[in-house]
Amino acid sequence: MILSDQLIQQEIANGNILIEPYRPECLGTNSYDVHLGRYLATYKDRVLDAKQHNQVEYILIPDEGYVLDPHTLYLGVTEEYTETHRHVPFLEGKSSTGRLGIDIHATAGKGDVGFCNTWTLEVSVAQPVKIYAGMPIGQLIYFHIDGEVENLYHKKKSAKYTERSIKPVESMMWKNDF
Repeated sequence: MILSDQLIQQEIANGNILIEPYRPECLGTNSYDVHLGRYLATYKDRVLDAKQHNQVEYILIPDEGYVLDPHTLYLGVTEEYTETHRHVPFLEGKSSTGRLGIDIHATAGKGDVGFCNTWTLEVSVAQPVKIYAGMPIGQLIYFHIDGEVENLYHKKKSAKYTERSIKPVESMMWKNDF
């Protein structure tokens, strides 16, 4: 079950969902619009290694915007810090974003119950597109979960993305045993 606008507001009031900054005008019928933060990141190396810590370079998006190029993976970040303690958050692109040829995630659209952070975006484009910090970039949808959760994400010892950041966070695949 997807939470409606009234249920999202109720869960915010109950402390089960936190969105900072929260702007009432960003609440839709059954979602909340999130915005692109000021930082992007790109990997320094063209060939990435899943067993190595691949380093990134950060880009501060200037006020006049920044042009994204095809065939480059950009890591973006939401302006909004969120916490979700009793629901499964899903991040989806907005239709207006998609109609510009911007994809905001390759595979990581679902958060876990207990996820507390900004959202790192895996941004790719179909053609060159100029983007701006603060532009609407996606929407959060909250799903009700049945049953109690034993292992909240932010309390798991194996959780890799718990350090609060205003910058995109690179892949931590290298921390896995394989």
